[in-house]
Amino acid sequence: MYDVIVIGAGHAGCEAALASSRMGCKTLLLTINLDNVALMPCNPSIGGPAKGHLVREIDALGGEMARNIDKTFIQIRMLNTGKGPAVQALRAQADKKLYGLSMKYTLEQQANLDLKQALVEELVIDSDGKELRVRTSTDWLYHGRCVVLTTGTSLAGKVIVGDKSYPAGRAGEFAAYGLSQSLMKLGFTLGRLKTGTPPRLDARTIDFSKAVMQPGSDIPLHFSFEKRHINNAHFPEPNPAYPPGPPTPWHPQLPCYLIYTNNKTHDIIRNNLHRAPLFTGMIQGIGPRYCPSIEDKIVKFADKEAHPLFLEPEGWQTGEVYVQGANTSLPEEVQLDMMHSIPALEKSEMVRVGYAIEYDYVPSNQIGVTLESKLIPNLFFAGQINGTTGYEEAAGQGLIAGINASLKVKEKPPLILRRDEGYIGVMLDDLTTCNLTEPYRLFTSRAEYRLILRQDNADLRLTPIGHQLGLIPDERYEAVETKRSDVARELERLSKTFFIPNNDDNLSKQSDSQENNHSVRALEYLRRPEISYQDLLALGAGASALNSSDTAEQVEIEAKYQGYIEQQKRQIERVHRMEEWQLPPDINYIDIIGLRNEARQKLNNFHPATIGQASRIDGVTPSDIGILMIHLVRRRKTSPSFSRE
Repeated sequence: MYDVIVIGAGHAGCEAALASSRMGCKTLLLTINLDNVALMPCNPSIGGPAKGHLVREIDALGGEMARNIDKTFIQIRMLNTGKGPAVQALRAQADKKLYGLSMKYTLEQQANLDLKQALVEELVIDSDGKELRVRTSTDWLYHGRCVVLTTGTSLAGKVIVGDKSYPAGRAGEFAAYGLSQSLMKLGFTLGRLKTGTPPRLDARTIDFSKAVMQPGSDIPLHFSFEKRHINNAHFPEPNPAYPPGPPTPWHPQLPCYLIYTNNKTHDIIRNNLHRAPLFTGMIQGIGPRYCPSIEDKIVKFADKEAHPLFLEPEGWQTGEVYVQGANTSLPEEVQLDMMHSIPALEKSEMVRVGYAIEYDYVPSNQIGVTLESKLIPNLFFAGQINGTTGYEEAAGQGLIAGINASLKVKEKPPLILRRDEGYIGVMLDDLTTCNLTEPYRLFTSRAEYRLILRQDNADLRLTPIGHQLGLIPDERYEAVETKRSDVARELERLSKTFFIPNNDDNLSKQSDSQENNHSVRALEYLRRPEISYQDLLALGAGASALNSSDTAEQVEIEAKYQGYIEQQKRQIERVHRMEEWQLPPDINYIDIIGLRNEARQKLNNFHPATIGQASRIDGVTPSDIGILMIHLVRRRKTSPSFSRE
């Protein structure tokens, strides 16, 4: 008997199991193959725009992904440095095997957590609905008060290459057909999605001199706010087949390389479209629009003469190279011809063929924003089973599902993150208010409050929540609160400090903090686009006592964007009033007079939790919301037990 059972040990399952066990629940994590814990079956990388924000938020709440990538990355960079702080994001290449081994070790060392290998065939619901049973392929039964499904692409998975296909959750792994059937028997509606992966090449057969090197960062970067998880004691010697990049003394790194397709590549693909499963009808599932296969790109962007591809190493001690941007399910010989058409790859050998994979998922209108099923109490879904794509999106959902399963066991209110509190909140709100027609991927453009939801301030936003849940220790929480007070104190000090600029528009002397006709306020001076906090430090105007560069970074961002930040905060306050209006779960939208038919159908389909959520459902208009609010007021007057709170 377990408090929480997590099925699947991908990125969602690992976070769910760790969160549940760290919150004191006896937890079981089941996976088809213990050798594939936290596997990266596609790109061996973590982060990027919005995705890097998610990883920082997972870390701020007490999750593991940031710490694990800090231990195992082979390259790290900050993206979009030429743009504003809202869209800057970290991205790291992982050592694929080390990442999984490191996460498995963390799971094995965690108290309250059992890790076992098993293929789950069926979910059994007790008649009173208070207990769920999990039956494996060997007819072993596990009992749990809550179950979290994080099955990835395993549900009725099918790998497709050319005109060949075979059942698999991923290449070399079993598919879970019994569990798909079990979910349908329980009354869930399933859909079908598709994703894919590119071929892997042997580094010894690549001419890297014909590619553009992209080295890692020469300054220290970390995903985790704790900054103590980088293992500087030992790094494996890199495979000599992969050329080293320029030295980065703070941390050894391997470079990536940029190459391009050409007209010859495109002709090979066009001449074989009749053999492409994507166009022959062999693939029925919908793939991610923002990560299309190379054959899809050639058709949709026929006017483009070249598409960028990136050669990315899969680890320190392997010669396998991932060809990012070349996702394909074309026949194997066509994939090889396609690679050979690119100068740097003329003599390349494929060590793994690219493939597409189709799998079952549970459309997300069947879950609430807590990730608990609307149909079966105590059953939670997280990751690709909800129709999302990406390791980071999966990990964020897994963390929330594990937290809420634990809170459900303890009979405590669930954790619901709002859209203005984090990208995790944006993602969960999108999943439960949007009709997904393709795998969901998070972008910074999806967040209307992205200037507040920056990757640099995720600790200030979410660490107090993680601490309250018991996932963040006191010492770390106190350090974040000290940082918060240091930022406020420094902004106040700068607002009261004045300087007299010289003719070169530099600060020549401090005027004893007294304002006069020729002085400028230090805070206003810092708001100039060309001025950084480091400039103030160099001029003696900064506070050398600030204990970290993170604090100085926050001071600079808060100073430069104060007006915009305050504007977004006012917008958030207005929206909060709508979020406070909760919608009863038993409301029948079909019977509400005045609602348009489309609104009735959409509201009945999603059953939003609040008026705010209802307003974001596609097809629900402001007039529908007005009618709905009138209905709630009337219901409140006739039912004393009903309240807005």
